Amino acid sequence: MTADPLIRVTGLTKVFGNALILDGVTIEVKAGEAVALLGANGAGKTTLLKVLATITRPTRGSATVAGHDCVRDAEGVRRHVGLIAHGSYLYEDLTAIENLRFWSAFAGRDARDAALQAALTDVELDAFADERVRSFSAGMKRRLALARVAMLEPTVLLLDEPFSALDQRARKWLEEYLGSFKDRGGAVMMATHSFSRDLQITDRVAILAAGKIALDTPRSAVSPDELRRLYALHTEDLA
Repeated sequence: MTADPLIRVTGLTKVFGNALILDGVTIEVKAGEAVALLGANGAGKTTLLKVLATITRPTRGSATVAGHDCVRDAEGVRRHVGLIAHGSYLYEDLTAIENLRFWSAFAGRDARDAALQAALTDVELDAFADERVRSFSAGMKRRLALARVAMLEPTVLLLDEPFSALDQRARKWLEEYLGSFKDRGGAVMMATHSFSRDLQITDRVAILAAGKIALDTPRSAVSPDELRRLYALHTEDLA
């Protein structure tokens, strides 16, 4: 018997005021699989991630993460989800290690200094453990956010432009982490504008246009040039 998908979205619709953001989206992500969401600004990529992270409630339809309903069992969903969003969810006036201590204690995880220092070492921020986050560059903040998520050992990763503002070392670390995360049976949904390197860790590519899934295909089935052509076709059809 095939295990249920770790992410299951069925007929998901989201309306803000008079704006239809998501329009009957249906998509699944299995354990050990990464799916990239491509789409223009306003296509609904971030909104879909927010529904799955229980930050936004859907208007209609359903979404589950690791078998937990995103509306009826939001707390159960949050135990399984790691979110890297445009906002870093870091406290600027706390130091790097204080941020990790807060989030690990909040999640009921190991908050001992040795574990926190190891998490900072993984993203090469150990030398800045006692520096306040407000002094960090955008790339350093992104790496600290990555350390926070990795430390909480999620089952599902929801990533919104995860490679933005990262230097080469941090990009390499993230690529390796995502590869091992999938190997351990995790599921990844990643919103991105990239057609090249960011997609190398993904197994499927889905194009979201005007709130609908316009294309969902294995990444290996299309070349980067063909993907650009299909992306332009679906997005220009809406212009």
